[in-house]
Amino acid sequence: MITIFVLYFFIGFVASTLGAMAGLGGGVIIKPVLDLFGHFDLPTIGVLSSATVFAMSATSLIGLRHTEIEIEKTTSTLFAIGSIVGGFLGKIIFNFIVINIGLTNVIGAFQSAFLAALLIVIVIFVKYQKLFTMYDVKSKSIIVLVAFFLGLISAFLGIGGGPLNVAILTWLFTMNAKEASVNSIFIIFFSQLASLILVVVQTDLANYNFSMLGYMIVGGILGGLVGSKLITRHSNKTIQRIFNSTILMILGINLINLVKFLIL
Repeated sequence: MITIFVLYFFIGFVASTLGAMAGLGGGVIIKPVLDLFGHFDLPTIGVLSSATVFAMSATSLIGLRHTEIEIEKTTSTLFAIGSIVGGFLGKIIFNFIVINIGLTNVIGAFQSAFLAALLIVIVIFVKYQKLFTMYDVKSKSIIVLVAFFLGLISAFLGIGGGPLNVAILTWLFTMNAKEASVNSIFIIFFSQLASLILVVVQTDLANYNFSMLGYMIVGGILGGLVGSKLITRHSNKTIQRIFNSTILMILGINLINLVKFLIL
């Protein structure tokens, strides 16, 4: 039993360390890994992921207060607002389909396939970034609208949105790897807070298995502290490499999960 506790602490810690460093948030790692182990149902995995990522993002932001990496407050606040609204809708749709209708395996397969496709697009964008036209969007309505759709997709997939945030912040708002990572964490903090509030308000907490929640949150807090320290000590190039390597790892896990859901 102790091995299980250590395993889930380790998942929370590693995912949060990488998430804090590369702006991935951690949920995009936690969700597929927990799917792979299969110890919990999809709604519980979503809550475990959100709570761990929220703990990580809060700790990271505290750790980054006195660094030279600045949060673009106007853009990221608008992005956070759009993500929160989209996140509410995405989570409502997910809860309705999985909890009320019960299409767990269908949704699990769809999540894995859709996330794998998104990650492939992100890998292509990162690899051939110089071939893409970069923008510096200033329109508040466009920022909120883009964030709304990203929030909806991320909440439905149960990933927190880190890779999508980083790619969009780089593409549409001309941020470098470090800036995109830190601003992504800022956005994730608010979107995950909203997601957790919705879980408490809309669903019966007795339906969830929280046996590993405390261990994962502790891992998330420590990972957030470590990741926020490491991001200041590495170059943009190194952060970009960590981002790319992590995305490829997650892509592989999602493809395994897709096969697993399809044959169940």
